[in-house]
Amino acid sequence: MSSFIGNKLQLCIYGESHGNSIGAVVHGLPAGISIDMENLSSFVGRRRPNQNKYTTKRNEKDEFEILSGYFEGYTTGTPLAINIKNENMKSADYKNLSENLRPSHADYTGYLRYKGYNDYRGGGHFSGRLTAPLCVVGGIALQILEKLNIFVCSHISSLYNIIDTPIYLETLASQQYLTKKELPFFDDENIAKAKLLFDKIMHEKDSVGGMVEIMVHNMIGGLGSPFFDSLESRLAHMIFSIPAVKGLDFGSGFESSMLKGSQNNDELEIADGKIRTKTNHDGGINGGISNGMPIIMKVAVKPTPSIAREQDTVNIKTMEDTKLEIKGRHDPAVILRIPSVLESAVAITLLDVILEEKAEIIEAMIDFKKL
Repeated sequence: MSSFIGNKLQLCIYGESHGNSIGAVVHGLPAGISIDMENLSSFVGRRRPNQNKYTTKRNEKDEFEILSGYFEGYTTGTPLAINIKNENMKSADYKNLSENLRPSHADYTGYLRYKGYNDYRGGGHFSGRLTAPLCVVGGIALQILEKLNIFVCSHISSLYNIIDTPIYLETLASQQYLTKKELPFFDDENIAKAKLLFDKIMHEKDSVGGMVEIMVHNMIGGLGSPFFDSLESRLAHMIFSIPAVKGLDFGSGFESSMLKGSQNNDELEIADGKIRTKTNHDGGINGGISNGMPIIMKVAVKPTPSIAREQDTVNIKTMEDTKLEIKGRHDPAVILRIPSVLESAVAITLLDVILEEKAEIIEAMIDFKKL
């Protein structure tokens, strides 16, 4: 089913944007994993709306409640259920959208798929609001990976026509420091440029997209499979599940199509007694299997489709062309809140693969509880 993903670590998400609550249920988390709740709340807060004037004014606290699968500071090994209450809906803003389809939203496809019974308010189950519980699960997965010395970091590599420093040129410490910045750019000048761009775009009642670059440090080599369960395939499956994602590449990605083999090949060498590659054009994966180099991905995020400009659309009740001017509270660039969502998607996928192929390294972290 479309709301389930994973092999050993199975994730289900539920809820709608304007429903009572949203949440997730996770099967397959080992027993005995400690969770740093303060750290987790901080991580989930990174995607929370209304943190500055450049994000949606929908004021959701995103305070999560763990309903089951967690006891006295540790996971129990049974299904972990997470719930987040929706508190700041304005469903009246969507009253005219029951008939008038929003351009580049899932209104029409949802109508076709569910024969008109889907909850259209705020996008319903298609909404980016569903990424909040995904971040709770992702934050837990990140904590487990960090116990294995695996770190997942990201930044906005481009915003419309603003280009940031490539992630591989920055240290792990520099990448982790980005979470303390107002906007996730390495170059501080780009933060100032982005603010000017947002002011202009908001004045024009428009939106912009961009690219997020992700880097996985200290990745275990030998994880993945050829062909249909390749590591790229599994990461892509999860990443493309995130609303607004329209493209993905690994390493040099699409740029490699313009290189010669002599330019793109990652030559091998021995360094500190280990085999590594001199370059990383393949982004840490060969033949669908991790090679131990950093996994590097670039994700294309489309402009927020909800804009206040008048647009052409169709009324599905009258089957006539009409005009639509979207009301409500929307992000001028959803990319501002998506980095932590992408980190979550990557962490959940990698943890699933590790539990499937190298579960012993997770089990080695866990001792019997002292009574």
